Amino acid sequence: MIKSKTLFKVGTGLAAIVSAVAFTSAPALAAKKPAIEVVTHAGAGGGTDVNSRMMMLRSRRVLKQDMVVVNKRGGGGAAAMNYFMTRPADGNTILTFTVGHAITMAMGKTKLKVEDMAPIARGTNDPQILMVNCKTSPYKTPEAFVAGMKKGDKIAFGGTHTGTIDHITAYLFAKKLGQPMPKYIPFKGGGELATQVVAGAVDVGVLNLSEAGGPIDAGDLCPLVILGDNAMAPIPKAKTAKSMGIDLVLSTTRGFVTHAGADKARVAELEAGLSKAMKHSMYQAYLANSGLDNTSPQPSGPWGEQIKFMVGEFGPALKEMGLIK
Repeated sequence: MIKSKTLFKVGTGLAAIVSAVAFTSAPALAAKKPAIEVVTHAGAGGGTDVNSRMMMLRSRRVLKQDMVVVNKRGGGGAAAMNYFMTRPADGNTILTFTVGHAITMAMGKTKLKVEDMAPIARGTNDPQILMVNCKTSPYKTPEAFVAGMKKGDKIAFGGTHTGTIDHITAYLFAKKLGQPMPKYIPFKGGGELATQVVAGAVDVGVLNLSEAGGPIDAGDLCPLVILGDNAMAPIPKAKTAKSMGIDLVLSTTRGFVTHAGADKARVAELEAGLSKAMKHSMYQAYLANSGLDNTSPQPSGPWGEQIKFMVGEFGPALKEMGLIK
């Protein structure tokens, strides 16, 4: 059981504490070094904003340097990336990079390139999960669902909006099974999507565990396929696509980068500082309250490879889907 109601009540309180603490500057630290700008594309209180502030909570102490959030909204992250490009490559600017930024880059809506960024560390990783209505779906096991897809069953997928990671997930999963793009119905958010899967508006929802805790606990939603590297303890009956021979790993992810031109020693200092901070109990509690575990934070190596994979994979997929020329 996920115990989602308790989980998210605690998470809401934790986010409020984070916002209050992170908005408070640290004059003693600021007097010694310039403040690090942490650039996000989200408004205050959004998921990416809260993730940035949770990272900052201990990082500023470890690095002995103040950190401030700079919110640059617009263009699916393009405004944040374009602002990041105007900042000096001195290791005092960090961009919170998300899967949405990778899609925006793949669509050519920003001049920022993968090679312009120096990965620091990953902060969260929320695997895409394919879920069905427990009571009405003909697919009771991951194997039955995959077999139905391979047969060409007419299966309607639901996700959040068009041209998002959910939309791409539906396309790539079908492609891996030798099928064309399935019917895809976009919804405004994960909560609405979960409700509509339960209501029968779509056959399969592309969701994250953090979005669907309540309906899973209630026995209304059954997670079948995890597009992650590992199985997930709260949903033991779901299987990874990889374990069934489907080579596809996709996540809603967030992490941190600085400029590729920054001094290597400075980048290493940032990586060590952020990595240590994210091992702290406060950050680990934030992960747990978000339905995630301690595998979310990763060092610069695997995080950099994940960025390259996302941008490299999403571009061709979006072209094949007819969403970019």
